[in-house]
Amino acid sequence: MSLTFYWYPKCGTCRKAKKWLEEHGKEINEIHIAEQPPSKEELKALYEKSGLDLKKFFNTSGMKYRELNLKEKLYHMSEDEQLELLASDGMLIKRPLTTDGEKVTVGFKEDQFEENWA
Repeated sequence: MSLTFYWYPKCGTCRKAKKWLEEHGKEINEIHIAEQPPSKEELKALYEKSGLDLKKFFNTSGMKYRELNLKEKLYHMSEDEQLELLASDGMLIKRPLTTDGEKVTVGFKEDQFEENWA
């Protein structure tokens, strides 16, 4: 099973997640999230499969999130507008974003990876 792994190579959390996947023998298709962010349609599919609140897909600790004052604005945006915004800039997306086409994890928590990808 190959995993699609959207990541930012300079991100320490992404590097930890990648190392975990490699140590567990996972084949990964690495995609640089800033250079090739998922499209709005891809994000919508990932969001729907994840079962998570769409706001969990936002990198709330990122500079771009703070610059755009999204903490306040997201509550007034439609789902469609939020997906459009995420697709417009990969740095707004919480990373890493990992999927096998069915399951999706956002960020890296070892127990989540253990549950989904071990």
